[in-house]
Parts: sequence; C-alpha cells; structure tokens
Amino acid sequence: MIMVFDRVKKIFSEQLEVDESIITPDASITSDLGADSLDIVDLAMSIEDEFEIELSEDAIEKIKTVGDMVRYIEDRV
Repeated sequence: MIMVFDRVKKIFSEQLEVDESIITPDASITSDLGADSLDIVDLAMSIEDEFEIELSEDAIEKIKTVGDMVRYIEDRV
C-alpha cells in the first residue's frame, strides 16, 4: 500500500494544491481535501494515466477517502 499511497498522495497534492502532510488514508477527498466535482474528474483521469486502470463512474461515486482510492487501485494492479 505504501508505494501506491505515495503515488496517490503526490497526484492529489499536485492536482488539489494541498500540502502532502494533510493527505492521509482517512482523509475525505471532498471534505478534508476540498475537491469539487471537476477536481474529482481530473483526479480520476490522472489516476487512470498513472496506474493504467479505468475508473468507472460507479467506482468514482463510491470512493470517498484517499484510502478508498488506494484500495481500489491495489485491487486492480
């Protein structure tokens, strides 16, 4: 999980312009990191490119925390 988490943290930090220190597995993507619907689309595209996976709309709606995203990726790579 650590390697995936570190890569996800870097993407989230760059896309959302937040300090990496606040990006934890329990951090809410919307509440804690301030992502809006457009940010989430951008994040999904970056994650798809970085990990060469596809995020369905259904999956995106279910992913609420950074840890949810990491687990989703780990299940597919």
